[in-house]
Amino acid sequence: MTTEHTAAHTAGHAAEHTARMNFTKAAPKVFQALVDLTMAAKEGLDYTLIELVQIRASQLNHCAYCLLMHTTDARKAGESEERINLVSAWHEAPGFFTEREQAALALTEAVTLLPGGVSDEVYHRAAKHFDDTELAKLIGVIFAINSWNRIAVTTSKVPGTA
Repeated sequence: MTTEHTAAHTAGHAAEHTARMNFTKAAPKVFQALVDLTMAAKEGLDYTLIELVQIRASQLNHCAYCLLMHTTDARKAGESEERINLVSAWHEAPGFFTEREQAALALTEAVTLLPGGVSDEVYHRAAKHFDDTELAKLIGVIFAINSWNRIAVTTSKVPGTA
């Protein structure tokens, strides 16, 4: 599929679907607060790790808008297709992800799904690879992407649109 074909395909789908509201215009202070939180949480963390976390949370939350954005951003940053394709099955592809990335992905799943809370095992696994500041920021990134996912899904934000 060529870039032109992909852009036309995306534009065609965007034309078929419209968002319920423009959250940015409807609540600019809330939007800006979430932007500020996101930027503060990301500061000092590895960009690849951030994108993997954002991709995984967006998969779990079924957020097509954020999933398209973060897989595109990861590709632009040089992330491999193999790793992007395997994020949803990272448990079965440990050789593709570092132990640090696996710990971050496990924490992402636990915080995103909150099936019974974040277990000590998952928390301590992450704490083994991240100091307190990094871990706090990682939790902030997970919190922020989950918030963005929920806004995009609730407002029916169209993938590939601004």
